[in-house]
Amino acid sequence: MCVSAGPAHFSDTILYHGRRRHPEHGLVHVLGYQNVAVNRATGPNAMLLHLPGTGMTQDNFVDTSGARHILTDMTAALTPRSVGYGAAPGGMVDRAAPPPVQVFEHDIYTVVLAADATLITDALALVPEHRRVAANPALFAFYARVYPGHAVALCCFDNRDAARSDPLLLWYTPSRPDRAELPAIDCHTGAIPEIGAPVPVDHWVILGTDEPVPGAPGWETAPTDWSEDVRDGPAGPFLPEWIAGRTYTGLHPNGDFTIACADLEAGRLEAMSRVGPEGQRLTQWRL
Repeated sequence: MCVSAGPAHFSDTILYHGRRRHPEHGLVHVLGYQNVAVNRATGPNAMLLHLPGTGMTQDNFVDTSGARHILTDMTAALTPRSVGYGAAPGGMVDRAAPPPVQVFEHDIYTVVLAADATLITDALALVPEHRRVAANPALFAFYARVYPGHAVALCCFDNRDAARSDPLLLWYTPSRPDRAELPAIDCHTGAIPEIGAPVPVDHWVILGTDEPVPGAPGWETAPTDWSEDVRDGPAGPFLPEWIAGRTYTGLHPNGDFTIACADLEAGRLEAMSRVGPEGQRLTQWRL
């Protein structure tokens, strides 16, 4: 579950989406992502993530250096048993429009965050040489064309750092607040992803909420139990009180995951869909 700028292998993927009432920002959506990366390119490489949010800046990237195990702790909590549980409503806050492209350091990555993916090519000159990937205008144009209105984060890393990142945790004001949307298209060669084509999947998908949500067949649910250090750290206000999750394996159509927040609140977790860029359901394979 990831698109890379060059050849790479990703395993042990955890994909997380949460709805969280933040004390400063109100109700926000939170994306979490972690994997083990093996860079098969001869030089630097990068992950591309399309983000269904607006007005994003460096401040939307949460420092997880003191909470390195938050996503693996979620999978551990979900593995033993099912409990049953839900979500919260609320409003968003207005934010000033950010620059259309930003370049900054975050953990092992130099991040190019762009409101339009076609802006990435020129911004690569600002990435340190040891992490600078070759421009891929065709891939960037693909994202601009099929994900208009999405921010795109190019997370550049070098060979030495490929496998030792902290989990990525991003908060944002969602473009569609009534849905949980999890970017999950796959292509690990640097080529343009083929939406709807069968791809092998082997990862966790986790949903987080502030309140209990009813359980559902095939899903595990659990309360969270964060340590005091994690709760009091930068990631704490963005972490859920309850989680529901499951693993996905086998062949699935190449696309993203989505579920209506109303279905999540009601425990209709089987409504999780694999979708294309326009939200159309990809039904060739069962979820």
